[in-house]
Amino acid sequence: MPQQRKTHVIPRATVARLLMKAGAQRVSIEAVEAFADVIQNIAEDIGSQAARIAKHSGRKTIQEGDIRLAAK
Repeated sequence: MPQQRKTHVIPRATVARLLMKAGAQRVSIEAVEAFADVIQNIAEDIGSQAARIAKHSGRKTIQEGDIRLAAK
């Protein structure tokens, strides 16, 4: 059976650049994958919380303030 290709929400090159900008000289593929998974989980949690905040405010649209509040 052919191996199915994984689609990534956050581009791996972007994740590697973030780690390099943070001071890493080299980054393994496994580290990039792990960091991308962590970032995605955090982003999904913030997005869910922001959606709840918008709904509680009687809106369907998530606004900047919802994201900032959810990230706190």
